[in-house]
Amino acid sequence: MTEVLGVKIALTPWALLPLILLTAAALAYLVNVVVLRVLKRVVEKTPAQIDDRIYRLLQRYLFPLLVVGVLLIILDAFPFSPKVLRAAHRFLAVSGLVLTIFLLTKGALLVLRNIEAHYEPVRNIKGAIELATKIVFLAVGGMIVLDNLGISLTPLLTTLGIGSLAVAIALQDTLGNLFAGLYIKADRPIEIGHYVRLESGEEGYVDHVGWRSTKIRMLPNNMVVVPNSKLVGSNITNYYLPDKELAVLVQVGVHYDSDLEKVERVTREVAKEVLQTVAGGVAGFEPFIRYHTFNQSSIDFTVILRGQEFVDNFLIKHEFIKRLHVRYQQEGITIPFPIRTVYLKQEAEGYDEKQESGKPFPKAQR
Repeated sequence: MTEVLGVKIALTPWALLPLILLTAAALAYLVNVVVLRVLKRVVEKTPAQIDDRIYRLLQRYLFPLLVVGVLLIILDAFPFSPKVLRAAHRFLAVSGLVLTIFLLTKGALLVLRNIEAHYEPVRNIKGAIELATKIVFLAVGGMIVLDNLGISLTPLLTTLGIGSLAVAIALQDTLGNLFAGLYIKADRPIEIGHYVRLESGEEGYVDHVGWRSTKIRMLPNNMVVVPNSKLVGSNITNYYLPDKELAVLVQVGVHYDSDLEKVERVTREVAKEVLQTVAGGVAGFEPFIRYHTFNQSSIDFTVILRGQEFVDNFLIKHEFIKRLHVRYQQEGITIPFPIRTVYLKQEAEGYDEKQESGKPFPKAQR
């Protein structure tokens, strides 16, 4: 005979176990239905998608959590032995904690994915952030579960602290490169395929951005491997930002006797022809020149053309210089080079009797 809430039932407590489970499931189901209906009405009124995902998550985890909660509440109403009740309470508490940890982890990942959809820097390192989130929640949850089971965490935390310090010291450079890699992936100052020049002078295409190092393929087909920490701490010229197109500058000088208006017209015609016919030139760009220096033997100016990307500037300069040289010869425009003219002057009146007697002529002035 078993007494439950003042009612005597001709069954043993263990025979009532199915009744206990069914009662808990029924009560949990009722609460689950009511809560989900209320939440559904709230969710349907909002335009955001994140609450819909959280609602679907609760549909999976809320019912088992409620079952565990109801069992914890009604279990004391049944005349089980204190030892059985303690074991049951501990089991249910651990089960509830595990379910709660999984629910919170899934919820945090949903929030992170919603942030990733709106913020590119977070999206670039979503794998690392999601992994770190799982580790943190599972580690904290695991410690709570162990503490609930009566396992002392002090020795474990002490060991982990000392071990973590030793690992951090041993892997200082590796961790520095790791966090620098996270920064590169989040901020994206460079990406695979970009043409960059390092502060040390190396330049080429970014071939790989890893967690420890970045590989840059140079034009001679050599590979430069740069630790991420050094890459982040140096100045980088990225020829693909903010746009792949870039100005191609060519320095030219003409003779002081040149007609500068004619020089400008002819030079622009040649530059425009080059951009329209040479691969890599921006055909729609209007080239122009800017005079800037009265040099020793020439009037210098800069010709501004435009290429589709950095490596195109080599061919554009090559063709422009060849064609400009031919056109200047046709137009009679002189490209000067430094010349030093020496004038020798001999004074006739310096020839006298003394000179006839063997004295040398005065030295010619230069």
